[in-house]
Amino acid sequence: MLSDKKVIENDDKSTVNKITVIGGYDKQGKPENITLDLNVGQIISIVGPTGSGKSRLLADIEYMAQKDTPTGRQILINDKVPDISNRFSSEGKLVAQLSQNMNFVMDVTVGEFLTMHSKCRKNYGSEEIVDSIIKKANELSGEKFSYYTPLTALSGGQSRALMIADTAYLSTSPIVLIDEIENAGIDRKKALDALIKKEKIVLMATHDPILILMSIKRIIIKNGGISKVIFTSPEEKKVLESLQSMDNKISSLRNLLRNGDIVESISS
Repeated sequence: MLSDKKVIENDDKSTVNKITVIGGYDKQGKPENITLDLNVGQIISIVGPTGSGKSRLLADIEYMAQKDTPTGRQILINDKVPDISNRFSSEGKLVAQLSQNMNFVMDVTVGEFLTMHSKCRKNYGSEEIVDSIIKKANELSGEKFSYYTPLTALSGGQSRALMIADTAYLSTSPIVLIDEIENAGIDRKKALDALIKKEKIVLMATHDPILILMSIKRIIIKNGGISKVIFTSPEEKKVLESLQSMDNKISSLRNLLRNGDIVESISS
């Protein structure tokens, strides 16, 4: 069935520029009738009620489905059918996932952990890369930490910040899934900027209107299928500016309260 298609070479993973999702069927067998391109440097949000099928879409992308999953979808890489060896190889994973809950159990420092991971990624424990990851993570989180901070001492927000920076600098996966980053206690915009600057395709499962409108398009999932794809309009970008202004005021107020200050009024 795949013999009439061009097959991508094994070493093309490092140069993935586009993922294409060819629609299958929803839970009722209704055709999705869609071909969806996901490009490097794009932020795409995935929106839908709990149980609507967001995770199934992500799983189809992760496993490079070839009409052999419950949805009947097909995934192409750079307009080609992926090599079958990449589908089931731990080295050929397309998706790096950052979950809501992240806890470390290793009895090592932040620096030791990053050095080990760097060596696993064939960066040979580069001090420059390790320092860059820690610096970027501290830009994302509220409370600073250092090379010598025990990994188990990191808060939930610090852990998420560290793994986002780690993914940006060390992960070879071209697609990054972030699950509800709005609950991470980190700077959301800086986190997304860090990932897209490293030529990642960023998919977010989110309920946050700011994050949804920051994306170039949003995939609406209903009844197990892709219901529609909405591109963020210029009018919505203006709404986003208003939302970000309000969010900045809330963030400033939050920081004041965290630092023990007294709030007597809110500037308009």
